[in-house]
Amino acid sequence: MTTIAAVRKNGHTAIAGDGQVTLGEKVIMKGSAQKVRRIYNDQVVIGFAGGVADAFTLQDWFEKKLEHYSGNLRRSAVALAQDWRKDPMLQKLEAMMIVMDAHDLLLVSGSGEVIDPDDDVVAIGSGGNYAQAAAMAMLRHADAMDATAIAKEAINIAAEIDIFTNHNVIVESF
Repeated sequence: MTTIAAVRKNGHTAIAGDGQVTLGEKVIMKGSAQKVRRIYNDQVVIGFAGGVADAFTLQDWFEKKLEHYSGNLRRSAVALAQDWRKDPMLQKLEAMMIVMDAHDLLLVSGSGEVIDPDDDVVAIGSGGNYAQAAAMAMLRHADAMDATAIAKEAINIAAEIDIFTNHNVIVESF
């Protein structure tokens, strides 16, 4: 698995993810995968956790939704979640995504959820709970840290606990 964390603070949003790809539960295949990337003319950032092929399929499907809905992130995310629940091929995909643009931050899952987090923090993947807890604590107590620093440090904290997360962190922000 992996860990992806997104944080919104003072009008800025950042998403960070590690680069570890594991084969099963025993082998690290790659340490520098890019699981956070910009799409739709750099106006949208996605981060994904789960099977790599499944995540790329979801990215392609989501980009088509963004094109269809002229970049409307919320509408595209809802349409993707609806298709994901209905389409037999998509139902088999084992991945989750966090998507964001300059205005919105959403979690999209295969069980039909499109969640706008209440606490300005959302995280997914094997180390997601650790990263989310760390980011929430930093939001509450580290006034000097911006969204980018919090998201990156949350992944690094998760990497110290979760064996499926590494310290090769990629961050994108608005």
